[in-house]
Amino acid sequence: MDTFTFQNPTKLIFGKDTLTKLPEEIPAGTKRALMVYGGGSIKKNGIYDRVLAQFEKAGVEVFELGGVEPNPKLSTVKEGAKICKEEQVDFILAVGGGSVIDATKTIAAAAKYDGDPWDLVTKKATPDGVLPFGTVLTLAATGSEMNAGAVITNWETNEKYGWGYSPYTYPAFSILDPAHTVSVPRDQTVYGIVDMMTHLMEQYFHNPTNSPVQDEMIEGVLRSVIETAPKLLDDLASFEHRETILYAGTIALNGMLQMGYRGDWASHNIEHAVSAVYDIPHAGGLAILFPNWMKYNVEQDAARFKRFAVKVFGVDAAGKSDEEVAQEGIAALRSFWSSIGAPERLNDYNIGLDKFDVIVDRAMRRGKFGNFRQLDSIDVEKILHMSK
Repeated sequence: MDTFTFQNPTKLIFGKDTLTKLPEEIPAGTKRALMVYGGGSIKKNGIYDRVLAQFEKAGVEVFELGGVEPNPKLSTVKEGAKICKEEQVDFILAVGGGSVIDATKTIAAAAKYDGDPWDLVTKKATPDGVLPFGTVLTLAATGSEMNAGAVITNWETNEKYGWGYSPYTYPAFSILDPAHTVSVPRDQTVYGIVDMMTHLMEQYFHNPTNSPVQDEMIEGVLRSVIETAPKLLDDLASFEHRETILYAGTIALNGMLQMGYRGDWASHNIEHAVSAVYDIPHAGGLAILFPNWMKYNVEQDAARFKRFAVKVFGVDAAGKSDEEVAQEGIAALRSFWSSIGAPERLNDYNIGLDKFDVIVDRAMRRGKFGNFRQLDSIDVEKILHMSK
């Protein structure tokens, strides 16, 4: 393992009826809050009214920013920061999934920054403080509720980048009630499952040796997700299965599983470029790209892919080469994702070859990337062609 320091300051409040904890978690002295949410589903399922009731109990005036996009846009961040500055907001609450939380993290930083928020995303500037913020999670997927990262899209330039990873951009608290995810439709549930699995696998494929504890934890979470996912999709109202998947999504990306090494994250970088140009669902793009990244990189460390195949999907390795077992594991992953309804090809989103050069350009804006194996523009183009 590499030398590491780990700290996660987010207070996780998990379980049924935990929304009632909100008033005591709002920072003392808060008079005005901004509630950030997405397309309005929280108004249909009652969460919106319940959150407002808790704000009323706390004696806090609430301003609202709705309509946060699935790939949150810079323009939305600017709008939120403007509200915070003009209305002298003390605290921000994200009520939604990872996109809403990512937007909130960036708004919280932009509200304390006098320049263009894009400076923060592109790392031309570093936040030296943020407005305090918390989350009420309504979708199991990204893990943003318990980490410091965020992903923002600049639609004017077709750029999409992850940023944050600062002591300031962790939520102060996150409230996770599995009941809040019961109304999530099937397609979004599938996307969430794919997203958390890719987070686990991005961390699993790494180069440092002597990581048996981390490996076993990741393999165990993956097996739990794979076992639970079909049951949940057969019974979307199951509190028990929602609970398992919700917790798995948080554990997948709260930093605990990546102590002592850096995961790869190349597939995420390629997908960010794809969805910056085509605005497709992030997890949909990952479902297409990740198995092809795996096929492209098997020779980098066939033994690593073999372990994945055996430990996660139970592939029988007897009498087979490491690469043969590895390929069976990749095929098992592809088959599993297809079985739950995840897309297989870029063509499923009507993405052809005509903008591959633009996607490659966006993917390479920050230079070569990938920690398991570093990729250049030729590698990216080959993986895109494998995925078309």
